[in-house]
Amino acid sequence: MTTESERIVLGWREWVTLPDLGIPSIKAKVDTGARTSALHTFFLEPFHRRGAAMVRFGIHPFQEGVEAVEVTATVADRRWVSDSGGHREYRFVIETTLVLGGYTWPVEMTLTNRETMTFRMLLGRTALQDGFVVDPGASYLVGHPPGPDASLKGPR
Repeated sequence: MTTESERIVLGWREWVTLPDLGIPSIKAKVDTGARTSALHTFFLEPFHRRGAAMVRFGIHPFQEGVEAVEVTATVADRRWVSDSGGHREYRFVIETTLVLGGYTWPVEMTLTNRETMTFRMLLGRTALQDGFVVDPGASYLVGHPPGPDASLKGPR
């Protein structure tokens, strides 16, 4: 276990990178009330490839932007998730790499339509492991906004 003095302090919102998905920057709400992380998808299409469950989905990483990335990923799981309003949804779960500041680690991400939400991504408490604490009065302490030449690259 990490000691309190070794923990990294995050703001309640941070810029993160999802390199496996071709997303150089996406604004995430750090949500300790959410067990699992969630990513906005504007379309989602399940299929099978060589016997493996797969999902193809589209992401608009920027709330006001029109740029989109289409991603194909292996389905890690499907599970019931309750949102903050108590509504239950059976979601696809993928595993992907998350980069926040100088830290990189694998996370589980549920896929759902967050079109009406302020943030395209929630970073849930299981993704934070025990190495982070959240300062609810601060923003963008570790992650950095996209640079002027940042563009969507598509998945690698």
